Amino acid sequence: MNIILAPVITEKSESLKRDNNVYVFKVKKNANKTQIKNEVEKAFGVKVVNVNTVNAVQKKRRVGRYTGLTTAYKKAYVKLAEGSSIEY
Repeated sequence: MNIILAPVITEKSESLKRDNNVYVFKVKKNANKTQIKNEVEKAFGVKVVNVNTVNAVQKKRRVGRYTGLTTAYKKAYVKLAEGSSIEY
């Protein structure tokens, strides 16, 4: 179904991964928590404990005299069971 679009690799997400075993993914806007959990378990072969989602809103950006908006997307914070990890 390709619900997972890409991993989110930022300083915050790397800190969450290292300290709390929480991985952050960019997912489709219409995906729900159950679909995200099933997709991560199937794709990476791990046990998911919890999924939290956040809708990232559009932000205004300027390039010179031109204004525009960034794209809106959904992020999923996926907590894995103890001893599980994902390599990407």
